[in-house]
Amino acid sequence: MPNSHLFKPLNIRKTTIRNRIWVSPMCQYSVDEHDGVPHDWHLVNLGQTAAGGAGLVFTEATAVSPEGRITSEDTGIWNEDQAQAWARVVKFLHSQGASAGIQLSHAGRKGSDYKLFTDKCGTTKPVSEGGWETVAPSPLAYPGFDIPKELDWEGIDKVVDDFAAAAQRSRESGFDVVEIHAAHGYLIHQFLSPLSNERTDDYGGSLENRSRLLLRIIAAVREAIGEEMALFVRFSATDWTEGGWDEHQNATVAAWCREAGADFFDISSGGIINGIFISVEPGYQVPLAEHVGRHGEVDVAAVGLITTPAQAEEIVASGRAEAVMLGREMIRDPHFALRAAHELGEEIDYWTRQYRGAVYQTAVLAESSRGGE
Repeated sequence: MPNSHLFKPLNIRKTTIRNRIWVSPMCQYSVDEHDGVPHDWHLVNLGQTAAGGAGLVFTEATAVSPEGRITSEDTGIWNEDQAQAWARVVKFLHSQGASAGIQLSHAGRKGSDYKLFTDKCGTTKPVSEGGWETVAPSPLAYPGFDIPKELDWEGIDKVVDDFAAAAQRSRESGFDVVEIHAAHGYLIHQFLSPLSNERTDDYGGSLENRSRLLLRIIAAVREAIGEEMALFVRFSATDWTEGGWDEHQNATVAAWCREAGADFFDISSGGIINGIFISVEPGYQVPLAEHVGRHGEVDVAAVGLITTPAQAEEIVASGRAEAVMLGREMIRDPHFALRAAHELGEEIDYWTRQYRGAVYQTAVLAESSRGGE
């Protein structure tokens, strides 16, 4: 049995995840063909973390429709070409012993953006340049972007159908986990937050109404993927400003989501508006995950400046979260899980064969140097 909590396998429905060190979804903006099809970059970028021992590897935010993309360089899974390309990635992740997760997303009013690190990033790309008209719960623009079109009920129904169809393709592509992106100021978060939702119909006003779209999507996705696949939801637990979405509302809604068919909750924060000061420190979002988990009585993963094996072990061992999600640290060190096993003195049986040889050679050289001539 594992000595560390980080390396205890986790069972969620029919999926067994080999450890609690997971790769957070990270947008790549790398589909230069603008067709939503993942390619070699996505295979290598995600594959290296699987070879590095991660338990669960998530794709970037993957659009459920063309208009659901953040930028035209995003990946998607609204057609079969995209699904087949993702199947290639999934096959490699599985070959390395990792579980494969896909994050399904709709950007809403934050869509049709220009590519990151370009001069026009943070503004709406016009249709004449390959952009599209964005949608949202209310005609309120994200700062710097055009005013979105308010979704009518037919449009809301289409969003639900798009998530369900994308989830079905995800299942057929071999993914083990589907995650619904309800965070970072994208469409579902826009419905949840009073700062972006001013509707007066069944999708606005009360917490129940603002949660209605998410709960419908969960029900539709669960029906599409069946009872064996794991279903996650990523939340921003707070908007970091008065009058916005917060961890108390999040805990309540997470419990509703569990009743609707969700299994696990990935807790981040922010994104609904800009210009907010956030005091950032190691593990700064862990208390949010802990609050949602305890008060919602749900299983959660923590994310946000988790950078060392000891820190990650403490978060899981203390029961503040069932798992940790790493983003930037996985970019810096795709083999974080293997390093964590070494630093925590954990014996694991999934050292990649090629890496095991290098470790063995290092140990032999070290022993030789200690023995002298």
